[in-house]
Amino acid sequence: MTMLLAASAVFLGIHLLIAGTRARDTIVGTIGENAYLGLFSLASILAITWLVISYNIAQASGADPTLYNLGPGVRHLGIPVVLIAFLIGVTGLFVPNPTSLKQEGAAAKPNAVQSVLAITRHPFLWGVAIWAAFHTLANGDEASTIFFGTFLLLSLFGTVSIDAKRRRKMGAAWDAFAAKTSNIPFGAILSGCASLARVIDWRMGLALAIFVVALFAHARVIGVSPFPSGWAPF
Repeated sequence: MTMLLAASAVFLGIHLLIAGTRARDTIVGTIGENAYLGLFSLASILAITWLVISYNIAQASGADPTLYNLGPGVRHLGIPVVLIAFLIGVTGLFVPNPTSLKQEGAAAKPNAVQSVLAITRHPFLWGVAIWAAFHTLANGDEASTIFFGTFLLLSLFGTVSIDAKRRRKMGAAWDAFAAKTSNIPFGAILSGCASLARVIDWRMGLALAIFVVALFAHARVIGVSPFPSGWAPF
């Protein structure tokens, strides 16, 4: 479990203590943005690989105590909850978004707030947060709590970190975009700054198709059936 905790700390540290802070600005000013992005991408890949390997080792070690058990009712919510995560998070991958890497120019477009951005300007991170929150609650063992909790913390704090980074870099252009959107899902819609009218489009259909593939492949790839009955399609 010590290795899993260390991997979690490193993974969170490089994202929350470097990527969205002034430390990033200093590093970029020293070595250039492209060099920084290359090094950061490599560090992220190594860290997440270490995290996944450590999680698998911790679960297989026989020393992975159950911290809580919320019962089968929570686990049976997996399909609808993770569907929501996919519809928000995966859809967000296909929308031009000023919060995404090298897409700051999207803020100046007339239709900057389109598709799932009307729900939140951080759709991918909120999708991951919903996915991670469900798996944290549904599993209950120590290793899963650390593993999925890591992604939950990173996603939630990452939205705030990215907002701060974009505000420093984009100034007024960011403020204008942020005023028409919200970090918290549905915040801009409830306040009247955005509309649900164009949220459902081809991107959401694609996200649904990807979810169906992931749903039926889950038992084969992950080794756990997401269906309440334990059914494994193949």
